Amino acid sequence: MRATDLEKYCEMARQAGATQARIIHPGTVVTAPWVRLKCLHGCPYRHRYSCPPETPTPAEMREILDSYRRAILFHVEAPYSRERGKNMVAYLDGLVKLEGELFKDGYYKAFVLLAGPCVLCKECGKAEGIPCRLPAKSRPSMEACGIDVYQTARNNGFFIETLREKLETQNLYCLMLVD
Repeated sequence: MRATDLEKYCEMARQAGATQARIIHPGTVVTAPWVRLKCLHGCPYRHRYSCPPETPTPAEMREILDSYRRAILFHVEAPYSRERGKNMVAYLDGLVKLEGELFKDGYYKAFVLLAGPCVLCKECGKAEGIPCRLPAKSRPSMEACGIDVYQTARNNGFFIETLREKLETQNLYCLMLVD
């Protein structure tokens, strides 16, 4: 299959809010143990089913990535606004739906890794031992799987830098594993 067969999905993602979408080789995706370390100890979200230790380790993620030939890296610029969080939830939901479209079109290995912690439920049931309420929609983030998003974005010609203030425009990345 040619890369052009995936262009329609890149366009669908742009129509759903992606700033850019680019077909990439999974070999350009970087995994590293330090990413998982920061995810486990650097953020307050490890109490969700889509966060470590419920997600693949960096070594497991590398093995998963190596079982794919193509992926799509999505970039979205998220300027600060009161609606930023709400807009991102809608965008991420759109990528999960796009994963479903890829599957229906014969890309049976399609799986999307999102940005940031799962925010589908107001309170995740993990702390209470309640199974995930929305397993069909919940997806781990790239970081939760040990992916170095900064280096992966740079390897594929995208702009990314750390932010100093929450009011700055965020550059967020998601990864669709295709085939």
